[in-house]
Amino acid sequence: MRLATWNLGWILLALAWMGPLPRWAESSFAAHMTLHMLIVAVVAPLLSIAMAGLRFDPVRKAPALFSPIPASVGELLIVWAWHAPGLHHWARHDLFGLIIEQGMFLASGMWVWLSAFGGSQPRSRARAAAGVIGLLLTSMHMTFLGALLALSPRLLYQHHHAASGLTPLVDQHLGGAVMLVVGGIAYLAGGLWLTRDLVREVNFQPAARSKVPSTQAGSLRQEVVQ
Repeated sequence: MRLATWNLGWILLALAWMGPLPRWAESSFAAHMTLHMLIVAVVAPLLSIAMAGLRFDPVRKAPALFSPIPASVGELLIVWAWHAPGLHHWARHDLFGLIIEQGMFLASGMWVWLSAFGGSQPRSRARAAAGVIGLLLTSMHMTFLGALLALSPRLLYQHHHAASGLTPLVDQHLGGAVMLVVGGIAYLAGGLWLTRDLVREVNFQPAARSKVPSTQAGSLRQEVVQ
């Protein structure tokens, strides 16, 4: 199952970057957003969950760098920065800009997902709880940005062109809807998965039990008898 998840992640990444989406993204905001969501909400979790807990899981080697809540905040800054008009225009119309953008999206996406699911297995309760918060925070900011794009009465990116018969504003609304639905649901689902584990109290590292020395235990038994 883990190998299948790993292979599926790489196959989808190849289809995303080598397929028609990068070309379509030049003239369609919706296509650009579909490419974005495919990377951060589909490919990143597949690759991250597949490598979680293995020897090449970076969380095991540098857990301090993969704290879920700071990772969520870091991804928020990266995603919102690349949706500022200047950087967005660069990524849409320059191949080098697109490569930098997509690379940062993949890295930040895996940062968040590995922070939540990676590390020593079974997960500690503290990391799982922090992972829930981190993924829900990411779901919230993805939902908010998607709603902003989908409901805006005016164009936020004046440079992009109509595609497939859509007006630029409708194209923007469609792209926002893609982010709202795919991004919001993917991170929410990850957070709920960890929440389920917390509620069921399964798959976690057991807390160390304090051991009572045998001599002390014997004294306690004598006191009870008396």
